[in-house]
Amino acid sequence: MQKTVIIVAGGSGLRMNSETPKQFIEINGLPVLMHTINRFYEFSSNIEVRLVLPQHQFDFWEALCQKHNFTKTHELYSGGKTRFHSVKNGLQSLSPNGLVAIHDGVRPLASIGTIRNCFMAAEEYGAAIPVIDVHETIRKTDGLYSHTVDRRNFRLVQTPQVFDARLLIDAYRQEYNDSFTDDASVFESTGKPVMLVDGNRENIKITTPADLIIASALLSQGL
Repeated sequence: MQKTVIIVAGGSGLRMNSETPKQFIEINGLPVLMHTINRFYEFSSNIEVRLVLPQHQFDFWEALCQKHNFTKTHELYSGGKTRFHSVKNGLQSLSPNGLVAIHDGVRPLASIGTIRNCFMAAEEYGAAIPVIDVHETIRKTDGLYSHTVDRRNFRLVQTPQVFDARLLIDAYRQEYNDSFTDDASVFESTGKPVMLVDGNRENIKITTPADLIIASALLSQGL
C-alpha cells in the first residue's frame, strides 16, 4: 500500500527570538526539517514525501538543500493561510489508494515505532494518531476560579496523524472551521472515529530555545 507523508512547516522564529524560521534552525549539523524528513526515510525508503512551506521560503529551502547536499526526494507545495489550508494544498492530486500521514516539520524525533504503529492502525481502522499520557496535574479555569480535573481522562496529541487517504481527502472537501485544531479534528468532524496509538515522549514539537537544547541532546543519543 502506498504511503505518503505531508510535512507541514509554516512556522516562524518568533518564540525562538530568531530571524530564522524554526524549521530551518540547525541542530547537530542539519536544519530541523532535514532531520524530520530523514526520520521518515528511515521508516521507509519508498515513502512519498510532500513538504508544505510558505511560497516565499522555497528559494531559501532549496539553498539549504544545496548547502547540506540534501538529496532526499520530496515535492514542494505552497502553504495556505492556516494549517487546514496548508494540508489541503498538500493533498492536491494525491492518490486515494493508500495511507497518508500529516506531520509537523518541527517534530524530528518521532520514533520509527510510533510512525509504524500509526500507519498499521490507520490501515486497519482508517485513522490513527499518537498520544502520550499527561503526567502533570491539570486545572480547568472558569473565570477567576479553577478546579482540578482527572488527568487520566486526557491525552497529549502528537504527529504523525495517519489516515486512509480517500477518507482524509473527503474530509478536507468541507469548509474551514475554527474548531479544527489538527487533522484528526477535521477527520472526526465527518463522523468517523480516530484510533489512539501510543506515541513517544521524545517526540517534542520544537518551538522554544529550550526545545532546541533538548532535541540536540536526544539526537546525540541516537533517539
